[in-house]
Amino acid sequence: MKTLKQRLKSEIAPCYLVSGEDYYLYDKALFMITKTMNLQLEDFNKSVFDDDNYVMQNVLNSCEILPMGSDKRLVIIKNITKFNENDRVLLENYLKNPCKSTVLLILDFNDKFGWAKPICESVDARRMDRALARNIVVSDLAKRGKQISMEAVDTLLDFCNGYLTNVMNELDKLVFFEINEPLITKRVVENVVNKHIEFAVFELTEALGKRNLDKALKLLSQMEKDTGTLALITNHFRRLFFISISADMSNAEIASLLGVKEYAVMKQRAQVGNFSKMQLKKIYSLLEEVDYKIKSGEMLLGTALYYLVFSIAFI
Repeated sequence: MKTLKQRLKSEIAPCYLVSGEDYYLYDKALFMITKTMNLQLEDFNKSVFDDDNYVMQNVLNSCEILPMGSDKRLVIIKNITKFNENDRVLLENYLKNPCKSTVLLILDFNDKFGWAKPICESVDARRMDRALARNIVVSDLAKRGKQISMEAVDTLLDFCNGYLTNVMNELDKLVFFEINEPLITKRVVENVVNKHIEFAVFELTEALGKRNLDKALKLLSQMEKDTGTLALITNHFRRLFFISISADMSNAEIASLLGVKEYAVMKQRAQVGNFSKMQLKKIYSLLEEVDYKIKSGEMLLGTALYYLVFSIAFI
């Protein structure tokens, strides 16, 4: 994403593949590409295919249509889940000789087109590094006549777990919370911003590591209705275990292996100190035990969450 603007200045490619977990960056990439194309008469020159109307042959037929009143035509494949080997063959054949007057934009949130990165212009929509995310927040607020303290912007990014999609939604609330106050403070962020479930899991782990069971149970009561909570807790502790046994590796090396941002590894490495290697090994085994009991019907999901929290607290 950082280099997309520069690449668009030199040329517009026939195919862009956007992948990652931050929806805001998908919208940003779409805006930048559409603006550079100077797309006119969008009703005629833009086609969007999602799971409701997706057929690869129809996509490619649309790519072959000449633009009307515009230099180029835009065809978008958006968050497809239905994709097969025949689709891949058809797309690969098209990209060997793409229509020069069409830009094919693949928004691949479900990671179905990773194989196409070598033959498309790849755009990274993973969560941005902390410094760049801060700059985006500060710049956006400046346009609205607001400032934000460094403490506040870091708290905002923590609460939103680095997702600019969530950050931008929360900024709308922050701007109008104290409309006559030019500076957004940490206090305002803590009062207004909803915590992302992944950050809540981070807080829960921190509480368990410090044996603060009351806080852990309070956090769990706010999270238990989210069906993804158990998976997030499981993934979080598995990463902690991996980090604990990889002390000789750098944060960057671990981040690359786990497919996460280096900042996330840095934050989790700090949590590793709250547990011994033996405790993390026991927790890892406990997670496998709970997973088996849920799948075999021995334990309900809600029960499993509280069983995990109490067990981890006293390991």
